[in-house]
Amino acid sequence: MSSKKSMSAREVKLAEARKKAQSPSVAAPLLSAGAAAVVIALIAGTVGYAIVSERDDRRAAGDLSGVKTFDYTGGNHVEGKIDYKESPPVGGEHNGVWLNCGTYDTPVPDEHAVHSLEHGAVWIGYDPDLPEADVKKLDDALPDTYTILSPYEGKMPGKIVLSARSNQLSVDSADDPRIKGFIKEYRQGKQTPEPGAACTGGVTPETGSVK
Repeated sequence: MSSKKSMSAREVKLAEARKKAQSPSVAAPLLSAGAAAVVIALIAGTVGYAIVSERDDRRAAGDLSGVKTFDYTGGNHVEGKIDYKESPPVGGEHNGVWLNCGTYDTPVPDEHAVHSLEHGAVWIGYDPDLPEADVKKLDDALPDTYTILSPYEGKMPGKIVLSARSNQLSVDSADDPRIKGFIKEYRQGKQTPEPGAACTGGVTPETGSVK
């Protein structure tokens, strides 16, 4: 006696339906639909993460509306000391040799530093009385190159002043999130007259021609 005869009509239909569902012609579309759903879910998750990450990055960068903008479109190479309008300066005439990017524990010559700004560097000048722990925070926040960190002995609008070519931001705390935001925005930024120009092979405060 066949197995079908021993089963009810309903059981036979269910068995045939299960067999049909397991056949390649039916299983393949089901697997494809399942894979597509997984891919769509992964894409949605990735896009969602990117949106949240970008939002968090913007929040971490702080509000850069406090950046002051100046109009410096050129800069002749001159010798000797220069009387700059801004303190620290953000552009204008400068020495023909740039300052090597890096961290300094003594003031650096304005005239050489301004040349580095022309190459896309960001210069962070700080009050010489700033606590050592805060100076370390600033140093830790810097990328490997195209930044200058140094004490500044001239009059400044804040305890810490970040300068890029034609742009400047003053803050009073080493924990201010705008520090990283400014560096990210202006280091080799669109304001740079000579992007990619050297930030090494220049001079240091000791070897510079301006004292």
